[in-house]
Amino acid sequence: MKVDKGVWIRNIVLIILGVLTFIPLLMLINLSFKDANQFNLHRWTVTFPFTLVNYKDAWSAISDYIWNSFIISGVTVIGVLVFSCLAAYPLARMSFFMKEQIYFLIIALLMIPSVLSLVPLFGLVNKFHLVDSWLGLWGPYIAGGQVFCIFVLRSFFASLPEEMFEAARLDGAGELRILLTIVMPLSKSIISTLGVLNILNTWNDYVWPLMVINSAKLKPLTLGLVSFQQQFVTNYGPLFAGYVIASIPLIILFIFASKQFAEGLAGSAMKM
Repeated sequence: MKVDKGVWIRNIVLIILGVLTFIPLLMLINLSFKDANQFNLHRWTVTFPFTLVNYKDAWSAISDYIWNSFIISGVTVIGVLVFSCLAAYPLARMSFFMKEQIYFLIIALLMIPSVLSLVPLFGLVNKFHLVDSWLGLWGPYIAGGQVFCIFVLRSFFASLPEEMFEAARLDGAGELRILLTIVMPLSKSIISTLGVLNILNTWNDYVWPLMVINSAKLKPLTLGLVSFQQQFVTNYGPLFAGYVIASIPLIILFIFASKQFAEGLAGSAMKM
């Protein structure tokens, strides 16, 4: 069977781009196993023996920060998803005064760059005496993370068949019961997708925690890695080992949520 030359060229280009995508990760893992001499003399090649003590040093330095990031990201994603579902459902399935205007006011916030709100948001957090506490992170994270989630969930909820809701109401079900027993089970994939995206944003955020958190015991992982870098300024092996350890929770999350993540993206793209 004759294969089109254009298909071969396209496949080769895609393979090259795929390999280039993984090169930074492979280099990071390679650098994490080097001691100081190996890093200075043979930085870009694989060297032996592997310096496993880098991971021991990195774990002892950032383990507390990892747990802090787990708590911060966990509370944030639960808050964002709960409030987003409660806000998106009436906007999609109920009728009330100025519903469309309220919805467009909410999604208009998507057009405002988040960096423009940093200074007034810090002033608000400072006024409520939430600086140097996790409440100063959770409040803005949950409030800001809802906007995109409401936009996606409202479109998804609105696409569900109206006959299903009418039947539930005829059986005497209230709106909250319909949301919990009918809408939520049907929306597991899109809710999982939004949860993963929210965790990624919160876990990797650096600027807002840098502005709000001062105490070392409250710092998330992104700030902990910076202090770790200053501590090992001439020894990059533990530093890169810390980067690898910091990536492992997100890789594990994606492995377990990849199916729901792909289904949610495909489902939301078809219904929006």
